[in-house]
Amino acid sequence: METLTHEIAAHAARLVVEEGLDYGAAKRRAQKSLGLPPRTALPDNDLMETEVRAYLALFHGDTQPAELAALRRLALTWMERLTEFRPHIAGAVWNGTATRLSDIYLQLFCDDPKSAEIALIDNRVDYEARSITGFNGNTVEALSFSSQSAELGETIGVHLMIHDHDELRGALKPGSNGRAPRGDARALQRRMDQEEPSAP
Repeated sequence: METLTHEIAAHAARLVVEEGLDYGAAKRRAQKSLGLPPRTALPDNDLMETEVRAYLALFHGDTQPAELAALRRLALTWMERLTEFRPHIAGAVWNGTATRLSDIYLQLFCDDPKSAEIALIDNRVDYEARSITGFNGNTVEALSFSSQSAELGETIGVHLMIHDHDELRGALKPGSNGRAPRGDARALQRRMDQEEPSAP
């Protein structure tokens, strides 16, 4: 069973990296591609992240670090623009597994849920609003838009998840792997300083 779970994770990791799928969609596609029954146990996200890192190191070690750095710089730009809403970054750009196909996920903690939307309107950002499940299991509003990365020559998806200000304390608790599941702009900058190679 463990071998099968790892096989699903390895197959799904390739889909995450090469097609930009999120973990959930990649696991379901891998399960179907491998011809497995619907009730087959799927890998958890910790195993998925391990397999994604392994795939990146093997097949994209020469390009992924620069792509990740560009995405993190774009994320910081938006975090600075949205600083009044206490932005925290999560997902692949935060954990270091992002490629040029990855989107940026920012969680905002607002006193007034509509204030972030008004800020986008004031800045003439063309966004799409929808409801999704937040990190705490509650339904939250997500504002999605595209932002051009001059470094990558790509249009990157940016998703703002709008949380209540009071949820910020719970958001900072370490995940099951002991690592922070999200970070503010200073935490992201520290991570960039530690992880990115120095210029020659």
